[in-house]
Amino acid sequence: MKFLFDFFPILLFFIAYKAYDIYVATAVAIMAAFIQVGWFWLQHRRFEKMHVITLLLITVLGGATLILQDPDFIKWKPTIVNWLFGITFIGSQFIGKKPIVQRMMEASVELPAAIWIKLNLAWAAFFIFLGFLNLYVAFSGHYDMDAWVNFKMFGMIGLTFVFIIGQAFFIGRYIKEPKDDENTSADSKEKS
Repeated sequence: MKFLFDFFPILLFFIAYKAYDIYVATAVAIMAAFIQVGWFWLQHRRFEKMHVITLLLITVLGGATLILQDPDFIKWKPTIVNWLFGITFIGSQFIGKKPIVQRMMEASVELPAAIWIKLNLAWAAFFIFLGFLNLYVAFSGHYDMDAWVNFKMFGMIGLTFVFIIGQAFFIGRYIKEPKDDENTSADSKEKS
């Protein structure tokens, strides 16, 4: 459910683009981002950073697209968002005691410190790659607007799923088995 909520503006952007054009889709995405941030705040009485960053970028770049009637501005949004995430992942290795991927996942997975760093760098590289790939699809001249919108909706999300699956296989080799306190205490009682 959270996944759908996080991609709510992208989904509405895609639907509006297919039904109308890039300008209507941009306006719809801006409204959807405001609704997303507002709804999350009403439900949790806090803001999620990713939603706020997306809202700011889509408002600025989408606003420029609408005011100047130039879709190039909105095409930059996925690149900027992905590069910001990549920079955040890289910076987290130098700020704080743990890389950001460890902070996000350590409640569910226990891994050696060196693996957390590799995983964090892999995410950073993936986000930076996605940013460059978006620029290529958006501005290389090999693809039209339809192809870019389809790439934004299916290509980027699909690549993210493939990356997550690859990550699962990678970390599967390093996951430490949780210590079972019940078995340990039962074994020690039997030996007594």
